Amino acid sequence: MADHYDTLGVSREASPEEIKKAYRKLARQLHPDVNPSPEAAEKFKDVTAAYDTLSDPQRRQQYDLGDQPAAGGFGFGDIFDAFFGGGGGSRRGPRSRAQRGQDALVRVDLDLAEVVFGTHRDIEVATAVRCGTCEGDCCAPGTSPTTCSACGGAGEVTRQVRSVLGPVVTSTPCGMCQGYGTVIEHPCETCHGQGRVRAQVTLPVDIPAGVDTGLRLHLPGQGEAGAAGGAYGDIYLEIRVRDDETFTRDGDNLLAGVEISMIDAIFGTTTQLAGVDGDIDLEIPAGTQPGDVITLRGRGVTRLRSSARGDLEVTLQVRTPTKLDHKQRDLLKQFADREKNPQEPKLLRDEPGLFSRLRGKFGR
Repeated sequence: MADHYDTLGVSREASPEEIKKAYRKLARQLHPDVNPSPEAAEKFKDVTAAYDTLSDPQRRQQYDLGDQPAAGGFGFGDIFDAFFGGGGGSRRGPRSRAQRGQDALVRVDLDLAEVVFGTHRDIEVATAVRCGTCEGDCCAPGTSPTTCSACGGAGEVTRQVRSVLGPVVTSTPCGMCQGYGTVIEHPCETCHGQGRVRAQVTLPVDIPAGVDTGLRLHLPGQGEAGAAGGAYGDIYLEIRVRDDETFTRDGDNLLAGVEISMIDAIFGTTTQLAGVDGDIDLEIPAGTQPGDVITLRGRGVTRLRSSARGDLEVTLQVRTPTKLDHKQRDLLKQFADREKNPQEPKLLRDEPGLFSRLRGKFGR
């Protein structure tokens, strides 16, 4: 098993802030949202495991002393715990009051235009923040925790019991200090000795272009403040893209439908389509058939982690007039009589995606 300090790239004397800084740097490089490779996923697991151990003072102390149970099994102390309810006479030391803050999941609704180009959001989050009065140490200003008189600061009390193996010394958490080794006689009145308070905070977030519904963006260290000065949790932003009245998204491409008259289909025309980044002049060629698709390069969605954009595909539907006056009917009758090569109606083979796309665009 790799050394946790080597995994994070810090020295064994690194401060909690240096450990947190190293973890955030590696997490930004290795998180699956940024680097989807299997190698990065494995490294991210190792980095997270290392940070979970070294960010907790008690677990870090145990790790430094080499008192780490083998993965999936028992350490020597665990065997004694299982049989006698204690540590077999080996002292674990007082446990830390500091606890990591909880992670939070926040849903963000976006319009299609925000997805195409990316956007900035100031997100309001109800969360826990570090107490400004005691700065997380849980004590009233000018005071500090006192050593527990029952356990002498050890966080545990020992006693000797007789067993089939002879006298055995067992250790149990101190009931007076709950295993912390210290007692807070004068808790902070602002946070009631928790080291954190509830607050409504504004979280500025830059959301990249190309995100889609269901994608989660990871913001390490932006979650709840931990109890008693513990590490901050993380925030995950879950993206949901609202349906657009005009465009449908197909990966990085946008799909739209335009209805034109039979005359415009015959002679061709120029029409204007309101795009996500301004009006688009759409050139419709003469002889357009129903279902023809005009592709506008680079007018789609910006690809995630790229500046390139997909395409806009416009499917044309030809509108056949249903009400004709006598003059219009006579003119069309003359046109039909002049057709030199009239064709009999016939069934067409359903090419993949052709009729389904038409049904999707115009059958709603």
